[in-house]
Formats: sequence, structure tokens, C-alpha cells
Amino acid sequence: MMIRSACAVIALAAVAPLTAHAAEELNALVWCDHADPAFLEPFEKAHDVKVNVKEYQGTAEGLTMLEQSRPGDWDVMVIDAVDVHRAIDRDVLAPLPPEALPVADFFPELVMASHNSRDGVTYAVTDKFGYNTIAYNKSKVDPKDMESLKTLWSGKYDGRIGIYDYYLPALGIVALSQGVKTADLKGEAIEGLREPLMKLKAASKQVADVVGSQTALATGEVDILVGGGEFLTATLHAENPDLDYTIPAEGGVLWAESIAMLKDSQKPELALEFIKYVTSPEGQARLATSSCYWGMPANAKAGEHLTPEQKAVLRWDAQADYLKRAQLYPIPSADDDAAMQDLWTDMLQN
Repeated sequence: MMIRSACAVIALAAVAPLTAHAAEELNALVWCDHADPAFLEPFEKAHDVKVNVKEYQGTAEGLTMLEQSRPGDWDVMVIDAVDVHRAIDRDVLAPLPPEALPVADFFPELVMASHNSRDGVTYAVTDKFGYNTIAYNKSKVDPKDMESLKTLWSGKYDGRIGIYDYYLPALGIVALSQGVKTADLKGEAIEGLREPLMKLKAASKQVADVVGSQTALATGEVDILVGGGEFLTATLHAENPDLDYTIPAEGGVLWAESIAMLKDSQKPELALEFIKYVTSPEGQARLATSSCYWGMPANAKAGEHLTPEQKAVLRWDAQADYLKRAQLYPIPSADDDAAMQDLWTDMLQN
């Protein structure tokens, strides 16, 4: 997921040291939003436990960390929803009791049973989502222009565009602009993106990671960011309310993160309690507004615990429409993934 490259920079590096009174510890491999002490503290107090977190930036890195750890070192793991099956294939996840998960309260599109389950067994549950789409400064860009991806190739904003340097969502957005569904981004369809991708690069001022992209948008170095979304603009809203995002008519790319219990956990009951907290309305509201980055909670009842201002920044009332127009990250085969990365490298070097 696009957020992870920012985690080590924007997040709090770790939670506070083990307190003397904590009776138990729970060890979690997480993204930076789950490391926020304000998010963890209510659970720690309620269960007299210390949650020890270790942040990682990519699924491959997380799975490697598991392989290099001793059985039982880790209890829970946050992972890209599209990568849950990779973890299932590694036989590192424990089944979860569906009756303990509040998925009936979720936005329907975020239950994601096809991603979080296999053969009728649930291994993970979605806890947060958002979009890679178009972020922009509405004081410098006509919001109506952002209603279509075609504007990016119109010439009107040449030299004022930034591209988020993550090939999967960025190529997904280019595909949507060409009428290609992200699920169909394979084989010849990948090479078909070469011309529009190169034209977009020519119209752009920079290609940068999350931190560089956010900085460029915040400082006015660029006015439009391809691949941006609420995860970039929400934390800057108080300082600059002109920073915004939208889902164009052609759609946007939806990212979603899931949380799972690890098979070798020696504390499965406590691990399940943590997952229940994370997916509860209260936990979801805190996670949605984490100090590292904001995003939409999967549990719709979290809205009862968010302020009107927070819901406005998250575009709460637009979600039904946004979800209809959003498509999931591409899930390429090994060959298609290599082709995508080769195309992206060609673009960077062009």
C-alpha cells in the first residue's frame, strides 16, 4: 500500500516503554497508523497489557520478518487486504471466528470476503481504507477540472503535476483513464499504458515518494498529485484547508488494510481481543484519525465517534458514491508484475 513508504518518516517510531504495572504484552507487526499511542492506549488500559509494535513498509518485508522470527514472537499483523492470500499461502495466519467480527456494521464493499477468507475460513478482517486518486490545491486548480482524469493530459496543468512514485496505484489510475479496469491490467493491456504514461510524465514536474509528494503539494511546488488522496491531505487540512482530493468520473484505486492473528501466537485470546478493539466503532474512529495518516474506517458505525469536522475531511457523506466508482489495486501475476515494474522504470528514466 502506498502509505508504507511514509511510515518510517511521519509516524511515531514506537510506543512508550513497558510500564511496570502491565501484566501482559502483545506483539504486533503494523503500519504506522497502528503505532499511534492515542490509538493503543485505550486497549492497553482496558486489558492491562502493553502492545509492542514493530512497523514495516511492505508485505514482502513483513513476511520476511516473520520468517526470521521465532514462532510465537508475533501475535497480530496488519497487511494489505490484497496480500492476505500471500500470507495464507505461507501458512502464517490463524483462522478467526466470524461471529466475533462486526462485519455486519461494515461498509458492504469493505467486508472483502474474497480477500480476507479462503475456502470459507476467515483469516483477516478489513480495518481501514482509502483511495489513490487525484489530490489537488483547490485554490490553484479548478475543482471541476478534477472531475475527469482526461484533464491530466489536456495540457492545462502541464508542469504543475506530481506523480506518486508507486507503480501499482499509479498504473491503475492511468488504466482507468484509458477505460481499462484494474482487474484487467495484465498482458498486452500493460504495454498499452506506455504512451499515456509517458505523456503524463512529460506533463509532470516530479515523481516522488509519499513524503516528497505531500511536501510538494503542501508547499505549492505542484498543484495536482496523481495517486494522492485523503491519506496525504487530511493531516494537512488544519494548516491548509485548500488541499483536497476527489474521485474522478473514471474512478480511483481503492486501498484497504486488514488485520490478522498469527498462527504461532501464544496469546490467541488477547490477540483476538485486540482485533475486536481495532474493528470496534471506537477503535475504528481512533485509527481513522491516527497521527500518522488518516483513512476511512471499515466499520460504518465509527461515524458515531467522529466529529462533524473529521467526517468532512474524510468526505464521509461522499463514500457511497466513491465506493461505487473505486476499483481495487491490481493483483498481478509474477510476470505481469515484472512487466509493470519495467514499464515504471522506463518512465522514470525517460
